[in-house]
Amino acid sequence: MDSASMPTSPSADVRAPVPGSRALATEAVHAGRDDLADQGLHAPPIDLSTTYPSHDSRGEAARVDAFAATGADPDGPPVYGRLGNPTVARFETALARLEGTEASVAFASGMAALSAVLLVRASMGLRHVVAVRPLYGCSDHLLTAGLLGSEVTWTDPAGIAEALRPDTGLVIVESPANPTLAEVDLRAVAHACGSVPLLVDNTFATPVLQRPAGDGARLVLHSATKYLGGHGDVLAGVVACDEEFAGRLRLVRFATGGVLHPLAGYLLLRGLSTLPVRVRAASANAAELVRRLTGDPRVTRVHYPRVGGAMVSFEVRGDPHEVIAGVRLITPAVSLGSVDTLIQHPASISHRIVDADDRRGAGVSDRLLRMSVGLEDVDDLWADLDRALGDRPGAGAGAGTTSGAEAGRGAGAPGAGAPGAGASGARGGRG
Repeated sequence: MDSASMPTSPSADVRAPVPGSRALATEAVHAGRDDLADQGLHAPPIDLSTTYPSHDSRGEAARVDAFAATGADPDGPPVYGRLGNPTVARFETALARLEGTEASVAFASGMAALSAVLLVRASMGLRHVVAVRPLYGCSDHLLTAGLLGSEVTWTDPAGIAEALRPDTGLVIVESPANPTLAEVDLRAVAHACGSVPLLVDNTFATPVLQRPAGDGARLVLHSATKYLGGHGDVLAGVVACDEEFAGRLRLVRFATGGVLHPLAGYLLLRGLSTLPVRVRAASANAAELVRRLTGDPRVTRVHYPRVGGAMVSFEVRGDPHEVIAGVRLITPAVSLGSVDTLIQHPASISHRIVDADDRRGAGVSDRLLRMSVGLEDVDDLWADLDRALGDRPGAGAGAGTTSGAEAGRGAGAPGAGAPGAGASGARGGRG
């Protein structure tokens, strides 16, 4: 990493306004809660009802028919928990405002959310998907295995336009990439998609660091389990989008039953209120750890995105499994985005399900470790990581780095001369 590109602070600006709204930091605290004071409440209520009484069966039938026609939220009181829930709706309202979209639809997990998107497009006869590797391992598997009847063409960002077909229903990218943290130029990718909806998995960046809808993405996917919840105690997924697509997603959610539990909706709404503060603090820790890892002779490459954030990936000179076994303060576990620091070996865990050649071709090497940096004191984190990395060699070359502009070039960012990770096996991308 060049010293000029060394991250010294997160790039997030929590004062940046959400389009047509208040500052992001303000929205994170107040969105989805604006009506509470008028009700004499401070904390949002948790509605655990699965069903709701109504003596007007004719009116109930009319509201159900209206929902079935468009997927729009029924007017009046709730009908049944599978159609929607007031507590979950508060979270959906808040997340849509943070992402700058008309609506959002929450699901029981991130994979349930992605599955619903694929089913919406398949129901319209649009089963072909264009995708950029790497994606999160289970997303890759869902597409590659055709479990929902989809057919996928893997490409790099520069090849998206050429890969489109009349039956293409979706283009999928993740930026920054999981686990390589490379980035794509979202505006350029959206332009290449033409009229085909672009889905951007924004789990790593969160709306604090980037809002893909403003760059032309029609769909913004989150594994809400991660930063949106932020405490490792809730499993959820959500898609932020326009109201028309949201209606179709609600119909799929109703039909398939992939609903989010109200208590999870409450925890997610609470998590959003501290999201900007958590992302800013964890990003500062991550940037400092990147500085210390860069040039360390036990590390051969460091990956850190230009947009910043709390995710760091690095490739070690020795055995990565020994590092996993050696940490004591850092938690060796899958997932990410919690207040505590987690580390895992993608080739063994999160991307194990991806074919080994495809995995390595997408830049997920067998020596790569992915770390989700939390809120601990950075010196304590470094002491634990330094110990787990083992003895320093007496001499050796410093670490190479894929960071900032270099990481972006690997995935077709502005000014890129090389293609991103795709079927060709070039390095970069996210999964």
